[in-house]
Amino acid sequence: MRLCGKEKNFTLHLHSKQQIMQKIKTALLSYGMSGKVFHAPFLNLHPGFELQGSWERSKKLIQLDYPEVTSYPSLESVLESDAELIVVNTPVGTHFEYAKQVLLAGKHALVEKAFTTTVAEAQELTDLAKAKGLKLAVFQNRRWDSDFKTVQKIVNEKLLGDIVEAEFHFDRFNPILSPKIHKETANAGAGILKDLGPHLIDQALCLFGMPKSVFADIRITRENSIVDDYIDILLYYSDKRVRLKAGFFVREANPSFVLHGKKGSFLKPRGDVQEDELKLGKKPNLTTWGTEPKEKEGLLHTEVNGAIFREKIPTLQGNYYDYFDGVYHSIVENKPEPVTAQEGTYVMQIIEAALESNAQQKVIAID
Repeated sequence: MRLCGKEKNFTLHLHSKQQIMQKIKTALLSYGMSGKVFHAPFLNLHPGFELQGSWERSKKLIQLDYPEVTSYPSLESVLESDAELIVVNTPVGTHFEYAKQVLLAGKHALVEKAFTTTVAEAQELTDLAKAKGLKLAVFQNRRWDSDFKTVQKIVNEKLLGDIVEAEFHFDRFNPILSPKIHKETANAGAGILKDLGPHLIDQALCLFGMPKSVFADIRITRENSIVDDYIDILLYYSDKRVRLKAGFFVREANPSFVLHGKKGSFLKPRGDVQEDELKLGKKPNLTTWGTEPKEKEGLLHTEVNGAIFREKIPTLQGNYYDYFDGVYHSIVENKPEPVTAQEGTYVMQIIEAALESNAQQKVIAID
């Protein structure tokens, strides 16, 4: 059973109710790249959220972009504020403790990937949110990338027939170590498996559900690195194999999405523009945002009504706004979160199985 359904469009539903929308007061736990690029612009755009401010430590930057909000001096000051939703966008190793404090304070939580560092932590947060009647969402924004939305449509419409194999890549060429200390020191949240890995794993589980078993090769390839920076994970299903790869030494990129089915194939390069445009300071909108360049279109080679079809096909627009819209409706209308804590826990199960597989050099069954 897949962990996410067909593509939903929340935006049109939202427009019809803009005049009477309840405002959800929201605060961030940091205003570094994640807060500035991935969260604040969409919280500011969405009429259902009121951005209250962010916990800031050494640098005080949020008021340069949003003068009316608060720069909180501590976690305690955020928890004591009237914010109803807290975005836990801090280093992975802090997610469990901070999210737990947020929930114990009676506030809804949106937690960045990787959800936690262990399955046990993920399950404890899931149980706590349920016991307190609070929403707990995981920020797997790559479900709303233009390229993945297009792949999802191809699979949902069964244009390839039964899928036999799929391979997803998150490739980069970047041999230089990150200046962010928490990313390059040995800690429970560091390494590519818990950085880019959750994106690939979540996309695979979204399309195909939980596998029966996992095999993984996890390596260090960059000079002077002490954290994993290469992953090759194989998910075993009864009727298919799904390979997930990420690394920092791919100068000439492979197609990021390769799917082969009993009727045909689909190859798609990674082309979503949202992160790059957000980093340039561009502001998201509800019309043209997330439009890929035409040269990034995917190639569909399949059989349609008995005829062979081989053409580039248009890419759907991506928009992380729809994720935040899903969070809004989950709180106001008590609907499921756009990415649930249980789905975040499933991703952690695959990560733990991958670590065990790499250590033991064998296939690990998923309970």
